[in-house]
Amino acid sequence: MLNIARSTAYYCPIGISDDELALRKTIDEIHLEHPYMGSRRIRTELVKLGKNVNRKRVIRLMIAMGIGAVYPKQRTTIADKSHKIYPYLLRDIDIVYANQVWAIDITYIPMKKGFLYLVAIIDWYSRKILSSRLSNTMDTQFCLDALDEALKLYGKPEIFNSDQGSQFTSNEFTAKLKANDIRISMDGKGCWVDNVMIERFWRSLKYEEVYLKAYETPKEAELEISHYIVFYNEQRYHQSLNDLTPDQVFFARQRFAA
Repeated sequence: MLNIARSTAYYCPIGISDDELALRKTIDEIHLEHPYMGSRRIRTELVKLGKNVNRKRVIRLMIAMGIGAVYPKQRTTIADKSHKIYPYLLRDIDIVYANQVWAIDITYIPMKKGFLYLVAIIDWYSRKILSSRLSNTMDTQFCLDALDEALKLYGKPEIFNSDQGSQFTSNEFTAKLKANDIRISMDGKGCWVDNVMIERFWRSLKYEEVYLKAYETPKEAELEISHYIVFYNEQRYHQSLNDLTPDQVFFARQRFAA
């Protein structure tokens, strides 16, 4: 279910001070709790917590962490004009069975010394986490690895939804979806609610697992997060799923595309 990308197998703690790692973790916590806050308001919240940092530093860290406010905002990354942006397809459809819609996203994982990025693919209807990968860089390959595993294990969805991140708009990633006759859907820029299911999973993962621990190594992070995902899929009952687990709902209403 969860594996470490090849680059992460050679991971060395990144040369970042303990103070900056703590600051990044606090920014991540503020963003998770208040995803609508931009750099100015996050900086205000940091000052309230006794962390007197300037806004330029907050912006730099948010870019490095791959996070931003949910409203349309100044671009923090350089777009590749060769990457096609696809329309959002989920606004007016009823999602009523497993393998109808999958979604993908990347989140920041703080460690005791350094940090990682986690990508995960979720079945929208059942909330089941289908695959995930850890990496120390936000490249396209660890996203492709997660996609390959999900397709191998669970068939394919009718629609695949992502944000407009360069990993998901890349020719390599969209070509894989097209080759499997999967319709491509992308969130509107800055629209957190367009991919709300994966965002809810990040909240559960971080409050119930990541923020309670300080992982020493990528291997430890992989082990502990994989244990949590098994718990989330097989044992964690969801009120929104009529007190069933994601696995119970997924396998009861699963449809493999031909």
